[in-house]
Amino acid sequence: MSVDNLKNALPEYAKDLKLNLSSLARSTELNEQQLWGTFLAAAAATKSATVLAEISEEAADVLSAEAYNAALGAASIMGMNNVAYRAKSFLGDEYTQVRMGLRMNIIGSPGVEKSDFELWSLAVSTINGCHDCTAAHDSVVRKEGLTKEQVWEAVKVAATLQGVAQAITASEILAGANA
Repeated sequence: MSVDNLKNALPEYAKDLKLNLSSLARSTELNEQQLWGTFLAAAAATKSATVLAEISEEAADVLSAEAYNAALGAASIMGMNNVAYRAKSFLGDEYTQVRMGLRMNIIGSPGVEKSDFELWSLAVSTINGCHDCTAAHDSVVRKEGLTKEQVWEAVKVAATLQGVAQAITASEILAGANA
């Protein structure tokens, strides 16, 4: 299993991440599509080739083609939106009413339930550090009926995968430097 490959790749100092990864992969807060879509979207957001390759393999076994593409779509569109919305926030009130002017069609028609796509977008937005997008997606998923526990589970997946990516990247860099 791919999650097992990631756990085995983690160095001893990242034991907590290994334990978190194990428990999150067995989550009961999220249904299977929500969970593996969150894993896939967050893996893409980490920008770690190793994490994305391992998670995408397992996610492909669980998700429909539509959900798989929607999860990667959430990561991609949030990669753009998180930068743009953070910039608007940084630039201040004068930019509040400036038209975004960027295509975001996937948000209106992601190919999966709105709540799932928005949950995946929330997870990516947490990794990308966009306060406004994280809060906006939380508002949408809560209105769609998801609980704060489900939202927090998605945040934990995102946080853990970001930590896993950081630990694995550090190990890969150190292994290369010591070779």
